[in-house]
Amino acid sequence: MSMLTPPGMGGKYRITGDRYPRMRRPRGRRRLAFTAFGSVMVLGLVGWGTLQLIDVFSGGGDGDRVRAAHGTEDCKRGDKLRDEHPKTDRPARTALPKPAQITVNVYNATPRSGLAKDTADELKKRGFKIGEVGNASATYDKKVKAPGMLLGAPTAAQGAFDVLRTQLAGAQTKNDARKGKDIDLIIGSGFKNLVKQKDADKALAALAKPSPAPSGSACR
Repeated sequence: MSMLTPPGMGGKYRITGDRYPRMRRPRGRRRLAFTAFGSVMVLGLVGWGTLQLIDVFSGGGDGDRVRAAHGTEDCKRGDKLRDEHPKTDRPARTALPKPAQITVNVYNATPRSGLAKDTADELKKRGFKIGEVGNASATYDKKVKAPGMLLGAPTAAQGAFDVLRTQLAGAQTKNDARKGKDIDLIIGSGFKNLVKQKDADKALAALAKPSPAPSGSACR
């Protein structure tokens, strides 16, 4: 056997010149290794994607948990402040005057006679105090197009106007320089009737109802 003959060839092959057979590993094992590696990668990606979908549809995720934790702490601090300072939680609303506390002067600015007296009588039945009754001054006579106009001092806007407007839909309001608490109701050309008493009572009850407190649902 030649010295250039690879061991194990048994002299079957003889190497001559500068060419000789090369030993190669079987290709089947290499393919199997790549296939197994690729399968592991695909399974890993599928599992990761599944976890991401679960987080999305379940509203999970570290960011959501962190925000929820901070929100809970903020709510606790807010509750503590409200307990320590209950008066500053919600500003108190000024109580509305009752109809018996409002004096109404009724003036007729339309050509319809007797309208001021009839309106004053109805308002009296509903609990309002009635002052002067008659025709409107030249400043407003036949110049009020709305159903009515309410005139009063700036303080009348702090409830008295609102209470009286429950009786006359579409009434305008205007302040003047008077010092008293009485209010002028000037009946305009758009006037038809006062609001029905049952509807006016409902509107007055809703007006007197305090504003609901914040639900605080964000802290639940």
